Amino acid sequence: MTGSRLLGTGSALPRRIVTNAELAERVDTSDEWIVERTGIRQRHIAEADETTATLATAAARAALADAGVDASSIGLIVLATATPDNTFPATATKVQAALGCRGGIAFDVAAVCSGFLYALATADSLLRTGMAQRALVIGAETFSRILDWEDRTTCVLFGDGAGAVVLEAPGADAGGSDAPGILGTRLHADGACHDLLYVDGGPSTTQTVGHVRMRGPEVFRHAVVNLASVLKEVLEETGISSDEIDWVVPHQANARILDATARKLGISPDKVVVTVDRHANTSAASVPLALDTARRDGRIKPGDLVMLEAMGGGFTWGASLIRM
Repeated sequence: MTGSRLLGTGSALPRRIVTNAELAERVDTSDEWIVERTGIRQRHIAEADETTATLATAAARAALADAGVDASSIGLIVLATATPDNTFPATATKVQAALGCRGGIAFDVAAVCSGFLYALATADSLLRTGMAQRALVIGAETFSRILDWEDRTTCVLFGDGAGAVVLEAPGADAGGSDAPGILGTRLHADGACHDLLYVDGGPSTTQTVGHVRMRGPEVFRHAVVNLASVLKEVLEETGISSDEIDWVVPHQANARILDATARKLGISPDKVVVTVDRHANTSAASVPLALDTARRDGRIKPGDLVMLEAMGGGFTWGASLIRM
């Protein structure tokens, strides 16, 4: 039986666009160097009045409008972020208040770039139990606030933004793999890989926000292997072959990772949604941003089989197959 149905998507991006050429004026890099190694050409960077909560709220409003439902019908908000507005309370509660859908469940999930997949699986599970009828699942980040702008190996990779989806609990008549809804999800983590991608700060250690630190080549190798493996798990769980997939919506970390993962699975690059050139790596916002982009430009249509996948610091990784 299929899981929760996706009713609508939305996204929000900061006003300011920063090109590679502009970054090259600030750090020792170049447009050619960045494009060759990452595929990134620009990113959106939040201004002082744009926060994770404001971007998340804007994306949520867009998703609600797309779904044609009122905020008052939302009983659950799960917000994935590594850059919350405050240490506490959860940024999800700020979004809940801004939308006016108070009294339901609202909390944050921290799984970095895999955060949206973790949040989606959590919301789907809660909807299946009857804890709520409709949910907002949001990925939102202001990653620019934790970048070391002197480190050219990391500061060129990331951007800010938010993406959201509206989910509805499966009905009693939910069908099989031909019916719309979440068909299967698999999540993983490996804390032994902590030092390959992390932030060197935190309330209980340094009492500072800290900056992103990454050992890029090792992250690349783990990403290709782990993502290919979890995609195969979801296909085996659902009994669907890679040939049947209409679209893959991956975490937009690096164009080379996207290409390598597709080759490893034998999936045509034409089926992979790529927005990393415009958005860079927006961490937990990456997958829902790309999903919304591909729905709004007409690529992803009702009935399509769409595979979502991501890997992030922790390491965490996961994949989810959805019938639109």
